[in-house]
Amino acid sequence: MSIINVENLTVKHGVNTALSNVSMSIDKAEIVTVVGPNGSGKSTLIRALIGAIPTLKGRIVKDPGLSIGYVPQKLHIDPTLPLTVARFMRLPYQDKNAPITQTLEMVGLTNIETRQMTSLSGGQFQRVMVARAIMHKPSLLILDEPTQGLDQRGSAAFYQLIEHLRTSLGCAILMVSHELHVVMSASDRVICLNGHVCCNGTPDVVASAPEYRALFGTGTHGALALYRHDHNHTHDHDNCDHSHQDKTQDV
Repeated sequence: MSIINVENLTVKHGVNTALSNVSMSIDKAEIVTVVGPNGSGKSTLIRALIGAIPTLKGRIVKDPGLSIGYVPQKLHIDPTLPLTVARFMRLPYQDKNAPITQTLEMVGLTNIETRQMTSLSGGQFQRVMVARAIMHKPSLLILDEPTQGLDQRGSAAFYQLIEHLRTSLGCAILMVSHELHVVMSASDRVICLNGHVCCNGTPDVVASAPEYRALFGTGTHGALALYRHDHNHTHDHDNCDHSHQDKTQDV
């Protein structure tokens, strides 16, 4: 059962088209990951879903009562600003009854309520961000590049946390990620985006699609390939169309 449907969404930034006729859906308790090169419209899609930017055409249909928790790609806090974890968790409403301690424990953090946000490690900071996003038990959790700046061990632990939250909260999760090796093991479905939907399906289907391999595949020597992806093809919803030209160069 879909909790959100995107139908033929087009978004422009000035004269530039960031997204063109993007259609997708997210089901209840499903983990969906959006991948794509820089400038492919991944963050634009996220901002459109949360209503932060206007759309040119198309529509976003949300299940009645849908609640969204959002973790942005970056959040800069002025180091001179006195802001404890507890105070940050209560923003913007300063709810005195907010279940701060219990929610922090859900993401693996204890006894940090009085710590300054600027004193946290990268991994702790990200977990506090997630805790704030899930504190009121959303039905959809959206994370934009949530492991940016974390090392490999920290990233692996973070994705384990995401799976735990899906199980314990029963919420759907939409992630933008560049960590392809983790995405394939952590997702129910992967959407390959490059201004439009190139491929959309289960990880094994997308990983074997020429569109995906043109963007992220390895060369004959096992090294990451530079790519040029020529989009002179059309797509079916939840499928991959292979009638296009791919050119790669080993590096």
